[in-house]
Amino acid sequence: MNTSIPLQTHLPQASRLVLGCMGLGGGWDQTPIGEADIAKAHAAVEAALEIGITLFDHADIYTRGKAEQCMGELFKRQPSLRQRLLLQSKCGIRFADASGPGRYDLSAEHIARSVDGILQRLQIETMEILMLHRPDPLMQADEVAAAFSRLRAAGKVQHLAVSNMQAAQMRQLSASLDQPLLANQLEMSLGKLDWLEAGSCFNDPQLRQQAYALNWPETLAYCQAHHVQLQAWGSLAKGLFSGAALPKGDDAAASAVRRCAELVQELAHAHQVSREGIVLAWLMKHPAGIQPVIGSSDPARIHACADALKIELSREDWYRLYLAARGQALP
Repeated sequence: MNTSIPLQTHLPQASRLVLGCMGLGGGWDQTPIGEADIAKAHAAVEAALEIGITLFDHADIYTRGKAEQCMGELFKRQPSLRQRLLLQSKCGIRFADASGPGRYDLSAEHIARSVDGILQRLQIETMEILMLHRPDPLMQADEVAAAFSRLRAAGKVQHLAVSNMQAAQMRQLSASLDQPLLANQLEMSLGKLDWLEAGSCFNDPQLRQQAYALNWPETLAYCQAHHVQLQAWGSLAKGLFSGAALPKGDDAAASAVRRCAELVQELAHAHQVSREGIVLAWLMKHPAGIQPVIGSSDPARIHACADALKIELSREDWYRLYLAARGQALP
C-alpha cells in the first residue's frame, strides 16, 4: 500500500489516519468536564498514538468546546504529549445565541476570536492547521486571507484548510491566499457514496440528484490536481458495516446495507483483519490518498482501525464493496 498522502508534503509527520475528537468531553451541554471525561480522552489519545496516529482533529463546537478542554487538560498534566502529535481544529459554525440564529461565520473577527478560544481551551500557543468548518455565504475571501495572515504572523496557526467546500469556493479562497490550502474534509464512506457516484455514473438516471449538490466531480478533481488532502469525516459510517445494528425491512436501501455488511465480514475473515480495517481500506484505495477521520473514542475500536494499514484491497474486492453498498449494478 502506498502510505504517502498529500498532507505529508507540508507536515511530513502526519499519519495516514486521523483521530476525530468529537466524542470527547461528555455531552453537548454546559456540564463542566470531570475526571471521567479526562480519563476517557487520555485512553483514546493513547490508543491512537499506539497505532501510529499523529494527527488529531477538533472543532470549537465539539461538545461545545469541552473536547478541546479535555485535551488541554492532558497537555497540562503531561506537557511532553504536545510534542508527539499534530493538531487541527475548525471554526465557523455558531450556535443560536442572543445575537442571532444558528449560522456560519467566517468573518475576520469571528475567526480571530475562535482561534484564541481554541488555543486557550487546548492550553497551547500554536496549532498546525486551522480548518474553516462550513462555507459561509457571506464569506469575503480577502478578509479571510487577511485574518489568516495575521494569525500566522502571530504564531497562532501554521496552515489553513477547509471542510465541506466545493471546488469553486476553494478556488476563490485560494486566489487570495499566499500559501496553499492543505486539506478539505468531506463526508465519504461506504455509506455515503455521492462523491463516487457523481464521477462514475454521471450520465445515468441511477445517479441521485443530490450528488451534484457539492459538485463532487470537480471538487475531487480540484483537490487531486492541487494536492489538497482529502479527509473523510464519517469514514466508518457510524459502524453500519462493522458492528452497529443493521436496518430491517425489505426495501432496497436496507438490503444493500445488509449485503455490504456481510461482504465486509467476509473480506475481514479472508484477510484476517477487523471489519473496521476493511471499511477504511476501501476508502484508502482511492488514488486521491483519502485520509480517514476516525470518530470513535473507544480504544478497542481505534486499535481495530489500525488493520486498514495492513492490507490493500484488490480492484475486484474494491468494486464488490462499491456495488454491494450502492445496491445495484453499475450502468
